[in-house]
Amino acid sequence: MGSNIPFRTYPVSELVDEIAMGPFGSNIKVDCFVDSGVPVFNGSNLTGFTTNDTELRFVTPEKAASLGRALASRGDVVVTHRGTLGQVAYIPCDSQYEHYIISQSQFRMRMNDRVLPSYFVYYFHTPKGQWKILSNKAQTGVPALGRPTSTFQKIEVELPDIETQKQTVTLLDSIQSLIQLNNLANDYLAALLDVQFDNLIQSELDDWESASLLDIASYKNGLAMQRFRPIGDDPGLPVLKIRELGQGYCGSDAERCRSDIDESVTIHDGDLVFSWSGTLLLDFWAGGDAGLNQHLFKVTSEAYPSWFYYMWTKQHMRRFIALAKDRATTMGHIKRSALQESEVLVPPPSEMGLLTARFQPLVDEMIGLKVQSRKLSEIRDALLPRLMTGEIDVGGVV
Repeated sequence: MGSNIPFRTYPVSELVDEIAMGPFGSNIKVDCFVDSGVPVFNGSNLTGFTTNDTELRFVTPEKAASLGRALASRGDVVVTHRGTLGQVAYIPCDSQYEHYIISQSQFRMRMNDRVLPSYFVYYFHTPKGQWKILSNKAQTGVPALGRPTSTFQKIEVELPDIETQKQTVTLLDSIQSLIQLNNLANDYLAALLDVQFDNLIQSELDDWESASLLDIASYKNGLAMQRFRPIGDDPGLPVLKIRELGQGYCGSDAERCRSDIDESVTIHDGDLVFSWSGTLLLDFWAGGDAGLNQHLFKVTSEAYPSWFYYMWTKQHMRRFIALAKDRATTMGHIKRSALQESEVLVPPPSEMGLLTARFQPLVDEMIGLKVQSRKLSEIRDALLPRLMTGEIDVGGVV
């Protein structure tokens, strides 16, 4: 359905009251960091529409005050201008901290009353908005915006009136809220699984048989998918690499492989994937069909339920990470022998049935919530560009 809502074009410079770069790296050295105080952003804190507070480091309030304009506040928009370009997020008004220090690869903007910070951020998450940023990339070794603040302020943005912006943000935020609730529920389920499994293996298990990870599951390595590119009219499958496993989905920039690759290296929703080289990760995939790249295992079993080989593999992850760290002179990894040396205790069949009735529903619920979140993200991403151009009349939706 079309819309008659008028849009007006503004350069970013007419939407900003204040803009400031992050501090030079020499202004924040390792010895500046303390256990608490004013948090300092890094690239991982700008991975969504809003900033997040994961893995923050802190400086003293006195140090923060000395950095002046690098101080960002609730409601400010933060943009990465060097490294991973295209990251645009705003600091939520209910954020845990009142102020943050932006990094040297970021700048922050305080928007005026022509635009809602959240609407502005949603705009730059559309394909058109991302293109406007990336088309201004300087031709340097490291991706960067040339003269970052002045370059960004020249970018033009098409905006409707404030009331339409509010309605658009309300709709998109409602989808985001559902995704965030699913993520919180999954965090709870993962913690519950950990506690219950730890309690289980710390109890009397005299009648359980000793085995290894390779006895209870198959760890199938992926392929060098660059050798299996789509041919002809084959649309192919996205390639699941360590990056995609970490972010939980295959983006539009993911490489593609042939659709007819062997089922043993084809990944579907609910498959357990274990990256054994580089960054060690273990997670149930919920990003749709994909081809498994080398350096990742597809973990399956014909004899045991997924909760069982998932929890036992997870039980050994801390040791695997330590082993990989010891080999990190090139690329940290674990050998298959480490799987063989990892002890597993297997309950009698009658007890396995009872435990599966207790643990498997939790795993299935986790996977279901992940899939639901992916589908919500797909709906959001499909709506986003159409809302930002007025192709969809948001007044008829909200």
